[in-house]
Amino acid sequence: MAVMRLSRSIVGPREAEAVARVLVEDGYLGMGSEVQAFERELAAFVGVEENHVACVSSGTAALHLAVESVVNPGEEVLVQSLTYIASFQAISAARAIPVACDVVPETVTVDLRDAEKRITPKTKAIMPVHYASNPGALDAVYEFAKCHGLRVIEDAAHAFGCLYRGRKIGSFGDIRCFSFDGIKNITSGEGGAIVTSDPWVLSRAKDARLLAVQKDTEKRFAGARSWDFDAAHQGYRYHMSNLFAAIGRVQLRRLPGEFGPKRIALAKQYRNRLEGIPGIGLLEAELGPTIPHIQPLRIFSGRRDGVREMLEGQGIQTGIHYKPNHLLQYYGGGRSSLPVTERLYEEILSVPLHPGLDAPDVDRVCDNIIRFLK
Repeated sequence: MAVMRLSRSIVGPREAEAVARVLVEDGYLGMGSEVQAFERELAAFVGVEENHVACVSSGTAALHLAVESVVNPGEEVLVQSLTYIASFQAISAARAIPVACDVVPETVTVDLRDAEKRITPKTKAIMPVHYASNPGALDAVYEFAKCHGLRVIEDAAHAFGCLYRGRKIGSFGDIRCFSFDGIKNITSGEGGAIVTSDPWVLSRAKDARLLAVQKDTEKRFAGARSWDFDAAHQGYRYHMSNLFAAIGRVQLRRLPGEFGPKRIALAKQYRNRLEGIPGIGLLEAELGPTIPHIQPLRIFSGRRDGVREMLEGQGIQTGIHYKPNHLLQYYGGGRSSLPVTERLYEEILSVPLHPGLDAPDVDRVCDNIIRFLK
């Protein structure tokens, strides 16, 4: 019995041809003109000025550089606990302090009422996480930030290509960070991007991704290197390679007509099959504007692990997105209590969603879940 993957990369001949072109025609595999072209195409797709995008080696690197640009060591960043550890690691890597917040159960996005209770004189930013591609009440986040004098660093790793109230995620706001790893809405193999109109953040990120060598981005895009240079702050090997950018450029063209519609159709099918089934809850989502990266379900009455074991026995992979960070040893080990987050952690189960699936695959998943719960 073939295993149904929870998620997977959808790449093929077009991506292979793009990589071969860089290998054979360009010959330079580091950061160069291909990355520059990818940044320009991302900017055009999102709807920002072409110099407002900085590609990096991962979504985590994007978050790290974003935090480091606007938050000083020892200062605090509000962030929901129910997110991948990358959000927290990016904050602590910048020597800032992640402050774990509870979530709104309907969307699994940050609960601003809970976040407000956690503000201190050290709080300098809030990091809303677009869980399962849903930005939640993003306008309210920005109003909250304005009221409290905070920077906003959007963890939009799940949300590339999505719309919020008719506007593309990334086309507005403060600092927006995307991930292009192997299973996201588009992939560049590994990679991420910072999108912002803040010249300080852009300048610092573009230098920091190249070991803080000042203005080295301009040299790399011109096919040259910096030999006599200065560095004014800590830097990292966070640049994107031409090879990865070549993959990303192909994937970007495939999103509107292929990946996006397929993900939306599969998620709608899950919703049509499972909505109203006793024992199952679905998160709020405006499918269409939202291109879902994952398909989480809530399984009630303590039956989540039973459903998971049953599906795995049927060759259907599942996941739990995610273990709350406040329960991890490095981030407190459960010293604080977040009741909604902890309840959701016992209920949430992600089922397969990626463009390699077809309608019969979704029916197979749903049939097994419904049969088990009945």
